[in-house]
Amino acid sequence: MNFTKKKLKNGLTILFEKRDVPVTTVMLATKFGSIYETEKEKGIAHFIEHLCFKGTKKRNTRQIAFELEKVGGILNAFTSEEETAYHVKLPSQHLELAMDVIFDIFFNPLFPEEEVKKEGNVICEEIKMYNDNPLRHALNKIKSNLYEFPFGMDIIGTKENIMSMSRDVLIKKHHEVYTPQNAVLCIVGNNNLEEITKLAEKFSVSREGKSLKIPKIIPKIRTTTETRQDIQQANVVIGFHFPKSSDKERYAAEVFTTILGQGMSSRLFTEVREKRGLAYAVKTSLDLGKEFGYMVIYVGTEKEKVKEVIEICTKEFEKMKNLSEKELQEGKEQAIGNHAVEAEGSNETAVNLLIEEISDSAENYYEYNKKINAVKLGDIKNLALKSEYASFALTP
Repeated sequence: MNFTKKKLKNGLTILFEKRDVPVTTVMLATKFGSIYETEKEKGIAHFIEHLCFKGTKKRNTRQIAFELEKVGGILNAFTSEEETAYHVKLPSQHLELAMDVIFDIFFNPLFPEEEVKKEGNVICEEIKMYNDNPLRHALNKIKSNLYEFPFGMDIIGTKENIMSMSRDVLIKKHHEVYTPQNAVLCIVGNNNLEEITKLAEKFSVSREGKSLKIPKIIPKIRTTTETRQDIQQANVVIGFHFPKSSDKERYAAEVFTTILGQGMSSRLFTEVREKRGLAYAVKTSLDLGKEFGYMVIYVGTEKEKVKEVIEICTKEFEKMKNLSEKELQEGKEQAIGNHAVEAEGSNETAVNLLIEEISDSAENYYEYNKKINAVKLGDIKNLALKSEYASFALTP
């Protein structure tokens, strides 16, 4: 791959993968996310993300979207545990416009007083929407069953937190963490590094930040259930503490998760759905960060089958210690193939480069195949010994 990493004098890190296609993704992120928040300020990173779209000295809310959308751009943002990122995907010839707008909303938001309260209400509705979604609610609950607060809380925060955050508090936090030294610019597309560098220097600001400290992350194991009258299916989530993205076992965790529950040929899909017909949806997912890691199994099933499903899933987890060399090689090939298919999209590549850079180094993204192929049977068997699990079931 034609990849370059560069650090500007002001501290801004640039990641650039050149592609011979006429579309570019521009992504600008601060290395600040939910993991840095205390219990009382949980949700502030996500709140700031919303408010950055509410106008700058140069642009009002409509202009921010209109300038990009009128040339075919797709604008969005996300907040995760370790970063908050703003991104646009658009025709490559409009790179300067994209960087102008993204840098403007990133460094220069006004946070109008009237928008703070209004957007707080919007986020409270977003919280309700997620709580009303059984799968999303179950995934939030398994996190709180795996970790004590504040890390165990949902990224979006609570209604009480959001409605108590003043404009002054939000602006102060923004100025502390939205600095060039704490930012990563990731661009994937048909452009050149010289132009990107000049534009980054042109649109950056001069601002000193504040060092960030992660509140202590305390793992736990807990089992809980909840009942709702307005659903027809039990949503079951089982969680396991797994290696962090900074651990060498991280690649074994990816192969393990792939074999156990990703796709229609996975062990869980075969055992739970194909053999027993206990569920329509059954899958695994992996959530890794520099300071945390956990794997979850999700199954949608009948209320009366919850206990049986949990027993089957945990047994299949433990049976991974008996994985054969042939199955391991097949799992590696699947993981590498999934990585290659995902890499087709410039947005997906930009996100993954960003995550790798914040966890360790963006270059690891291009070492994926090598590191997956280095996974041994013993690595998988060691993970299978982590059989202690948390669970949450939302039942009718």
